[in-house]
Amino acid sequence: MTVHASAATGYTRSATTYVSGRPGYPAEAAAWLREVAGLAPGRGVLEVGAGTGKFVPLLRDTGAHVTALEPVAAMRATLARDHADVTVVEGTAEAIPLPDAGVDAVICAQAFHWFATPAAVAEMRRVLKPGGVLGLIWNVRDESVPWVAALSAITDPYARGTPRYRTGAWRRCFPAPGFAAIDERRADHPHVGRAEDVIVARTMSVSFIAALDDAERATVERQVRGLIAATPELAGESVAFPYETRMFAFRRVDQDRGGTGC
Repeated sequence: MTVHASAATGYTRSATTYVSGRPGYPAEAAAWLREVAGLAPGRGVLEVGAGTGKFVPLLRDTGAHVTALEPVAAMRATLARDHADVTVVEGTAEAIPLPDAGVDAVICAQAFHWFATPAAVAEMRRVLKPGGVLGLIWNVRDESVPWVAALSAITDPYARGTPRYRTGAWRRCFPAPGFAAIDERRADHPHVGRAEDVIVARTMSVSFIAALDDAERATVERQVRGLIAATPELAGESVAFPYETRMFAFRRVDQDRGGTGC
């Protein structure tokens, strides 16, 4: 599988700012990993599309052995540097370099929309043990807040068909052969910090924004800073960027449950 151009270029450029600009995950996500994905000491989990390792601490805290797969070299290098206790591997969701039935769970954090194909779903099922869980999780911005909607209005014209959670295209993969849906939940999760980090750095780390040429990136940054300056609620030293964390889980089953495909 070829890595999407926006991901290959954008995440190579933004690997150093990705961690500071992106929100973490709420306590509900940690509970979901234990209660639904079944992660615990003695179990193994694979994160597909692990990026720089933003989600790795939550996986590590379960006590499970963590393997992280990331196709973009710059992000993989940051991941390996910052998480030396994790097994880091190169590969894609459609060609996972692990044996059949090798892990108890596969997790895709902020990533599944990049590789939402029947081949990727089948490959992730292959590496899962019978009864193992595929978990998908995203932090989704709350656009019911006016300034968040205005921020999206600045960046959305540059998406140009880039795969995103918000399009819902990833949902066409389910129901999927050999998987049964077992859980869906959500949790409010504001990202609190300096506007420079949680708004500017976050925006500039978006794959399709980071992949723009210098002039276009400068235009976006100028507009984002203008929005911050014009929004009274963003004037303090600390701001809250509202997100909702959405979690979905599917269990590997032996019976073919059918599916529509992606």
